[in-house]
Amino acid sequence: MPTPANLKINPPTAGLSRRAMVQASTASVAAPLAGCAAGLSGSMAGSVAAPNEPNPVMMRMNLQVNGHAYPLTIDGRTSLLDALREHMDLKGSKKGCDHGQCGAYTVLVDGKRINSCLTLAVMHEGQAITMIEGLSSGESLHPMQAAFINHDGFQCGYCTPGLICSSVGMLAEAQAGAQPRHAKFARRGHSLER
Repeated sequence: MPTPANLKINPPTAGLSRRAMVQASTASVAAPLAGCAAGLSGSMAGSVAAPNEPNPVMMRMNLQVNGHAYPLTIDGRTSLLDALREHMDLKGSKKGCDHGQCGAYTVLVDGKRINSCLTLAVMHEGQAITMIEGLSSGESLHPMQAAFINHDGFQCGYCTPGLICSSVGMLAEAQAGAQPRHAKFARRGHSLER
């Protein structure tokens, strides 16, 4: 039985080298794709729609954001977050998970916290929307913004605008007498400890 030390491997003298094999494989995959791309010429390339995708319903509306009116004409399916970031160029709120779990997208609507990624922009016409940019007044930071800076609460900074808006909203809700869910849960006799 041959051992690794005395095993002799003969390099192929006829046939394809590894390099030639990779080149041939790449060419066999790329050729059909190039043909498809060539078929989508000019004006067709940008207008290919999904087979069952309905045409967007464009809506005219005005959003009140950080004390300013923004007239918009947008697809009625546009989330509030996308309207703020993509159509109004207000980049304070971030797009994180797009599932309502990360908090980076939190804004205040009429003083209450909402997940701007999970609500449609058209639902908030006529309401006062406040983002992180609207909390400060001129050069003076909002007390919550100052607290985050003074106590290193900003971590990497990506989700900080949403956390600050959520904190401001939570304190306003508590001041108005709202009880957090965990307090209601504990009052019903359930323990929060495991």
